[in-house]
Amino acid sequence: MKQCINPVIRAHLVRAGFYLILLVAVCVIPFALGQRATTKRSAVADPLLLGSGPVATLPTGDDPSSGTWNFTGSLNTARHLHTATLLPNGMVLVAGGLDSNLNALASAELYDPASGTWAFTGSLNTARVAQTATLLSNGMVLVAGGFDTNLNALRSAELYDPASGTWTVTGSLSTARYPHTATLLSNGMVLVAGGIASASAELYDPASGTWTVTGSLNTARVDHTATLLPNGMVLVAGGFDNTFIASASAELYDPASGTWAATSNLNAARAFHTATLLPNGMVLVTGGEDGPTFTTFTPSDILSFAELYDPASGTWTFMGSLNSRRADHTATLLPNGMVLVAGGVSRIDLLASAELYHPACGTWTFTGSLNTARWRHTATLLPDGMVLVAAGESSNSNASFPVDPDRAPHKSLGVPDAIFPVSSAELYFPAPTAPPTPCRPGPINRRPRPTPHPRPTPP
Repeated sequence: MKQCINPVIRAHLVRAGFYLILLVAVCVIPFALGQRATTKRSAVADPLLLGSGPVATLPTGDDPSSGTWNFTGSLNTARHLHTATLLPNGMVLVAGGLDSNLNALASAELYDPASGTWAFTGSLNTARVAQTATLLSNGMVLVAGGFDTNLNALRSAELYDPASGTWTVTGSLSTARYPHTATLLSNGMVLVAGGIASASAELYDPASGTWTVTGSLNTARVDHTATLLPNGMVLVAGGFDNTFIASASAELYDPASGTWAATSNLNAARAFHTATLLPNGMVLVTGGEDGPTFTTFTPSDILSFAELYDPASGTWTFMGSLNSRRADHTATLLPNGMVLVAGGVSRIDLLASAELYHPACGTWTFTGSLNTARWRHTATLLPDGMVLVAAGESSNSNASFPVDPDRAPHKSLGVPDAIFPVSSAELYFPAPTAPPTPCRPGPINRRPRPTPHPRPTPP
């Protein structure tokens, strides 16, 4: 009997298949017809589009002078939809994820910045994908939820002890969930919210190792963001609602009362976006997609708009646009106050490009590009100010791996299995001093629109 596929997982696979169809249409068909148009991509990027390596979008605005990427040691296991956590000792813990055979991984690895190498550490008790990982106040790491190889949502949770390098089972969630959010609160507890179009939320108490149900979200959501604000409240924004439609709604969780209250809506509905707390206490939201439904979308649904949330007024303001539309990317706050956005997917391409947000100016500029285009990767700020990007998915038209057709809807469309997990990792080296950027006054308080064409004056 065929297994009923969870619509969330099926939708993720449909999205990947859709991008692959467009990639084949744009990059392969013109070659067959001998009509490929000349592009502005570099000589390095074009051979990659022919299938000799990962698809790399190298924009003409690439600016290595503001920062560069160098390969570091590769992980022992290629993976995506994993977690990465900076430990108090400066090492980075990567755990779980999905391998190239669509199997959930139990393995975990440690990255040592001093040697630039990875080493296996203790394995999870339960292999899992799309889980959350939270560094607790006591230095341990809490991993919760996700799904297993058989596509079952998980209630289980476990703790990683850096001192022993082992995992211990802790109390289970009240509700199995993924892809949810987990936020360390000021009181040391962990708030888990949403997932699988759920409105439920619960709190983990490290002292007792147990979960307690707390107030439910006003809007069920999945693939949203959650950000701890300086006032101790948690801002949840966007995601797909229980009908799998991208949402613009946002709400605040008050730990004192255990309740959620609606705040102003985003200017653009979005999911698969990022949210970053800035030094001034505001929250920067970037990119994502605003498709009408979770499973029905077009490349034009990928967003470039960025917005700022002001906790004081509870309002959102448009803050310029990224140079490239992108979703499923990463965003990292740098020590200099800038935000580094890297990778993701844009229209038909997996992205290698990276950009910097300048808070003082509200502007975006290109920085050096990743060596490998990727999405569903992780990005971790290291103690020395560098950023470690690890694993994720890349693309190669010659690549293939075993796929169960029932678990990969794109197979029925004849699309090659061209997106695959990678084990490579890279380090971003910010420029010693950021190049001066001319500032324009104030934020953009409206959605950017195309410049209208002038109309001819009648005689």
